[in-house]
Amino acid sequence: MSDSGELLFEQPSKDTLQVNLSGSWKLGEPLPSMDEVRQKVESSGVIRQISLKAEKLGEWDSGLLTFLRKLWKFCSSSDIALDKSGLPAGAQQILELAAAVPEKKDARKDEDRSTFFADVGNQVVAFISSASDFLEFIGEAAVAFIRFLRGKAYYRRTDLWLIIESCSGQALPIVTLISFLVGMILALIGAIQLALFGAELYVANLVGISMVRLMAAIMTGIVMAGRTGGAFAAQLGTMQVNQEIDALKTLGLSPIEFLVLPRMLALALMMPLLSIYANVMGILGGAVVTFTLPDINIVQYFEQLIEAVGIWDLWIGLFSSAIFGVIVAVSGCMRGMQCGRSASAVGDAATSAVVTAIVGIIINTAIITIMTKVLGI
Repeated sequence: MSDSGELLFEQPSKDTLQVNLSGSWKLGEPLPSMDEVRQKVESSGVIRQISLKAEKLGEWDSGLLTFLRKLWKFCSSSDIALDKSGLPAGAQQILELAAAVPEKKDARKDEDRSTFFADVGNQVVAFISSASDFLEFIGEAAVAFIRFLRGKAYYRRTDLWLIIESCSGQALPIVTLISFLVGMILALIGAIQLALFGAELYVANLVGISMVRLMAAIMTGIVMAGRTGGAFAAQLGTMQVNQEIDALKTLGLSPIEFLVLPRMLALALMMPLLSIYANVMGILGGAVVTFTLPDINIVQYFEQLIEAVGIWDLWIGLFSSAIFGVIVAVSGCMRGMQCGRSASAVGDAATSAVVTAIVGIIINTAIITIMTKVLGI
């Protein structure tokens, strides 16, 4: 008996070809190919049946089964009967099982390569669809808010207070750090440039107006987008996966009123307060920098600050922060409500919520800035 697998051919009758399997038929060893069988069939005239014998067969594994599978397909396509009675019982059972279960033709789909213009078109369609969904969600949230003003919205007050707690006191450490450092950075950059003109006193103007009018609201909004907006999306996304939102609809409760409205109210109320706190921290950060400036002291800094910052600057900052709070809440809740039914979809929803909220904050900052310029305030 040879070490590797071999094929020995005999032709007991004119239309029958006997194939004797000998040697070891294992993967990793040189095995015969189907070309030998095809050549033998073509040279033997009209073959109606192939008979397999395995008296000299040694050890075998899936290498033998792969060859037999190919031989079975060849016989089927060539209208040749295959006699498997001479094979080991295990090999016969596996071949019968393979023949009983048809091959799934579409198990591996061909990858369609789309053109550049097709990709652009798909992105445009997806953007339009996303914008439509966003406007629809905004409309539903507005209706829920109107019902709240009329006292007809159904939600749990305890949920509202818990969300207010998580959006206010628990956010103070990160807001403190970010606002304080932003105030220091503005003061340092301004001091370097204003020193060239001998106008270091106006560092107070730069820090005060920037923080009160714009930067405090923007930085607080971005912090809350990453901290709270992503959390809202993850919470509602998990509820979507667990079919809890479907259960609310079955009970006749509006998910927009029960889940979205408390979050929107909490952020709309807390963002202006956090913005005021961020103003204080940013101004204090700028005050720390004044200790390093030789031509200005802390008293002059605050006197110049009071003179420079007007009431309109404060109102613009508070209005912007309230708008940013609604944007963060709506973005987080919308992405959570649109979440798929898998665990990975929850992470995707949280990421999308943060990106949507930040983009919305930047766009609305540009709009508010242009409006204040046009109105002259």
